[in-house]
Amino acid sequence: MLDEKVIVIIGGTTGIGRAASAAFLAAGAQVVAVGRTEAEAKAIQAELGARLYAFAGDARAPETAPRAIAEAMARFGRMDGLYHVAGGSGRRAGDGPLHELTPEGWAYTLDLNLTSVMLSNQAAVRHFLANKQTGSILNTGSVLAYSPSPTYFTTHAYAAAKAALIGFSRAIAASYAPAGIRVNVLAPGLIETPMAQRAAQDPTIQAFVRTKQPLDGGRIGQPEDLTGLATYFMSDASRFTTGQVIAIDGGWTVSEGQIPPES
Repeated sequence: MLDEKVIVIIGGTTGIGRAASAAFLAAGAQVVAVGRTEAEAKAIQAELGARLYAFAGDARAPETAPRAIAEAMARFGRMDGLYHVAGGSGRRAGDGPLHELTPEGWAYTLDLNLTSVMLSNQAAVRHFLANKQTGSILNTGSVLAYSPSPTYFTTHAYAAAKAALIGFSRAIAASYAPAGIRVNVLAPGLIETPMAQRAAQDPTIQAFVRTKQPLDGGRIGQPEDLTGLATYFMSDASRFTTGQVIAIDGGWTVSEGQIPPES
């Protein structure tokens, strides 16, 4: 599906992004993957080979996405799509329920999950417009943007950032559709990534997840669960699709979920 496509993945060396890097390569693409550390970049580069170039960069830095696009152009001759995966929890920085949320936690979480998206999307749109080129942008949201879980997932700055990401993505999808630039959002449920280790290792939360995400036996999602739709959105098969938010959540948004009784 992705023959001759060159795709930039911001946050492409671990978790959801790493699975996408492997899937896009398998579908025929060439990939530039931006990761958090040099060690992650070197590891994925060694494992996935010559059609991938990886480097370390801060998704919140204005220079990171433009550099990734420049690397795609220099190494592979073009850039057709941008997949923004980078983001994460601000819990350790002070995110949490509103009555405990700190100004530092709010600022950190929005910077990580929203400002970074603005910067990468801006770089991609500028590239497509300058080259009079159509292209695809895919952003990673969360079901917590519109389907909260007040017992186990009360990081209110994170929910706000992901909700804003959806509004931002739909607004730019409308603005740039006449130029053939598509912008869509994947909204995962609980996926087993480095960010999700608190939940993945908590038996009580896992019991809740078995009923909240009841598909496939009731389980936490895997990064590979997102690669099929991500590949679709990076391909020409999605040429008539923009401004959409698709949940990949094991049934989270249509399930009540059962909170175990207190012992």
